[in-house]
Amino acid sequence: MTLFLAICLGIGLALAVGLRPFLPALLACALARGDAGIDFEHTNVAFMEKPAFLLALLIGVVVLVAMERRHPPEDVSSGPFGAAVAGIGLALGALLFGGALQDHHYAFGVGLIAGIACAALAEASARGFFSSTRRRLDREAAATLPAYAEVAGLVLAGLSVLAPPVALVALAFLVWLLLQQRRRAGQKYAGLRILR
Repeated sequence: MTLFLAICLGIGLALAVGLRPFLPALLACALARGDAGIDFEHTNVAFMEKPAFLLALLIGVVVLVAMERRHPPEDVSSGPFGAAVAGIGLALGALLFGGALQDHHYAFGVGLIAGIACAALAEASARGFFSSTRRRLDREAAATLPAYAEVAGLVLAGLSVLAPPVALVALAFLVWLLLQQRRRAGQKYAGLRILR
């Protein structure tokens, strides 16, 4: 695999776990265990293919879903639990990007930094998008938003392994989404200053 494809794969996986950390990571690590488009064997993240790590990711999925069913999603995402989940997403993004590069004999450390950046971008874009969308929906409809984020992360992870350049489209979309959110926030605050 060329450096370009390895970078695209890393970008896609990091963005996917930035959207939702556990299920996309579980898919990527299960594919790596089966050597299906990605393989972490003989890399610094070989442990991610091990059954114990896959089980830990599965437990993470169950705990996150249980918390969101028990509490409103905005409470889960904005509290200490949400901060912990976001931190796990950043760590998984770093490890997956680093592993994707090292799998093809490129620098692991560069992947760690790039993975954190991509996962942080996805988290910020998703948090802003789902927060503003949640305000416009009734409580029942808003409760389904985490499922949409999960599906988006899962699809992105799968497509990134099958066709890595797809990640560049996702990257461009998330950058655009974040810029739109910042522009709207700037207009809102400008409007509030005018009212004073």
